[in-house]
Amino acid sequence: MAQKTEKPKKVGLALGGGGAKGFAHIGVIKTLVDAGISIEYIAGTSMGALVGGYYAATKNIRRLEALATNFDGKKYFPSRDVVRDHEGVFFRDASIEHVLEEEFHNIRIEDLQIPFVAIATDAKNGEEVRISKGKLVHAVRASTALPIIFSPVELDGRLLIDGGLANPVPANVVREMGAEYVIAVDVSSKWLDQPEKMMEVRDMYSIITNSFSVIEYQIGKTALKSADIVLRPSVMKYEWMSFPQAREILERGEWITDYYLRDIRKGSGYIKTFATPIEEFIDFFFGK
Repeated sequence: MAQKTEKPKKVGLALGGGGAKGFAHIGVIKTLVDAGISIEYIAGTSMGALVGGYYAATKNIRRLEALATNFDGKKYFPSRDVVRDHEGVFFRDASIEHVLEEEFHNIRIEDLQIPFVAIATDAKNGEEVRISKGKLVHAVRASTALPIIFSPVELDGRLLIDGGLANPVPANVVREMGAEYVIAVDVSSKWLDQPEKMMEVRDMYSIITNSFSVIEYQIGKTALKSADIVLRPSVMKYEWMSFPQAREILERGEWITDYYLRDIRKGSGYIKTFATPIEEFIDFFFGK
């Protein structure tokens, strides 16, 4: 058997937005952790900022999994907290703040166990805003402030909205943070490559969320070029508010990561010291 001597590279995760579909990020992280792959950097947009920020703070993927699978959307986003007026439809800030404060408290990004950046968008000029210091709650809240759905967030003199409008899957940010091997997880654009399976548009809410997905898909193409591998979990059939399906969505993340795990191991240097004969056979004939 041939000996493998590659030194593991510094692995970074770029986690994209997508509402409840972002629960797939948890499955990705869980599979990587169980495989012994150390995550050194994380950048997240919207739901990716929420999942990535929590893991960067605690490195407790089991707790994150439990929170997701027991998440009660009706409890945290009750219909009475929806505001309908001439400006659009918003969930009241109190609901979102309550969810975040329960877990993050006063944790600051500078004190996280893993270097982390949350991506937001400047509502006035459309510029990408990278939040790498301050309270984690504020960073995640800004990164998840999807227009029409949630109200914008004022932070450091800027009015911030969902980061997906500037950098949907921030692979380039993770690379610039110092990652030598970048894994990007895209949970919102796969359906755009399959016109015959377009997401069903049933109401104004669907039109709004689908429109943002189209915009993010176009914007995200450039940033994804910085990734060494892009994982696209099969979450097309789920919607932004599919919180009751958290377990299914999470498992989609596990499956796609497990499927590409050998590629990830090889690309990042996290591979067995010795390659078995069958692995050498696969390498020779299939380049894997």
